Amino acid sequence: MTTTSTASPAAASTQDDRFPLAALLALAMTGFICIITETLPAGLLPQMATGLGISTALAGQAVTAYALGSMLAAIPLTIATQGWRRRKVLLVAIVGFLVFNSITAFSSNYWLTLAARFFAGVSAGLAWSLLAGYARRMVPVRQQGKALAVAMVGTPIALSLGVPLGTWLGTVIGWRSAFVLMSALTLVLIVWVLAKVPDYPGQAGHERLPLRKVFTTPGVRPVLGVVIAWMLAHNLLYTYIAPFVVQAGLATQVDLVLLTFGVAALIAIGITGRLVDHHLRATVLGSLAVFAMVALLFVWLARVPAAIYIGVAVWGLTFGGAATLLQTALADTAGEGADVALSMNVVAWNSAIAGGGLLGGVLPEAWGVMSFPPALVLVVVVGFVIAWSARGHGFQAGARHVRVPGH
Repeated sequence: MTTTSTASPAAASTQDDRFPLAALLALAMTGFICIITETLPAGLLPQMATGLGISTALAGQAVTAYALGSMLAAIPLTIATQGWRRRKVLLVAIVGFLVFNSITAFSSNYWLTLAARFFAGVSAGLAWSLLAGYARRMVPVRQQGKALAVAMVGTPIALSLGVPLGTWLGTVIGWRSAFVLMSALTLVLIVWVLAKVPDYPGQAGHERLPLRKVFTTPGVRPVLGVVIAWMLAHNLLYTYIAPFVVQAGLATQVDLVLLTFGVAALIAIGITGRLVDHHLRATVLGSLAVFAMVALLFVWLARVPAAIYIGVAVWGLTFGGAATLLQTALADTAGEGADVALSMNVVAWNSAIAGGGLLGGVLPEAWGVMSFPPALVLVVVVGFVIAWSARGHGFQAGARHVRVPGH
């Protein structure tokens, strides 16, 4: 049984009548914990630095260690656990958060904290490789896009709340208590998964595709190319949104700007759930085209506060469904190799986050913050061209249920 396979006709009929919302929301909660765990230190750096007796710069490496763990572990761990039952793999990843967030909470040693953050990232790499395929297996093929949209709803919530939540928690209960709270949420999630998430067998040995075979499957590389381009552009602006909006006189409203983005991204999740199963290609191309237009708007109107808020809201609408759209396209294209392909997605996504941070650090030094919008346009156009060219494999037109292999 594979990631993209569905249940028997009788089971599918039952799933038609009873959409597994509780199970899918458990997956959404897993994604939420992944991202909050990643971003929490960003809002707690001064407190962590004081608590561990280190500089703020060294405390910032807690974020780097997490991302590194995700990037290094996603592919090998996914391949190593292909034969395991799916709920077992999910619980291993979630228990990893429980253990390593708890170590972070109680550690007084910097290197132990850094190691705990690295292995929390390892857990995240495994979880992200699993979630999309798991959500797809719970429903018939024509509902897979909708199911993935629900399973991904925790992502924009966490992205919009992660840093401000960390800052608030650090002020109210202290940074160690914030990580204890994350461990408590993880315990609740473990019970939730055991109670509501169905189990599925892993892949038999003869069903597993080698890494090279998956990577060279027609369409996989174009989808990964779009992932890198889209996420590079997004993170270039998102990571450096504070210095960018300063020029519009919004230095004291960065939190409100990010909240605007987060609310729009949440709305986009609902819209994407309705479009992904029948209009995936058009939605991807439309999202990239509108994102490019927002970047062009910022070229000329970056000093106008109203333009910033409108642009950020539209940007959120184009981004909120990105995870659902791209992971659906990748899993559809990879077929039997979907889990391995989705682990590649984790690496591509995190590489783009790192790339956005690096590029965003270089551009202002060389050309100032107004170099961001032209750079965004360039990168987004590259992503659009790749997606447009991948009509045969990767981003195909038409309803998914009439073209997904194996259905």
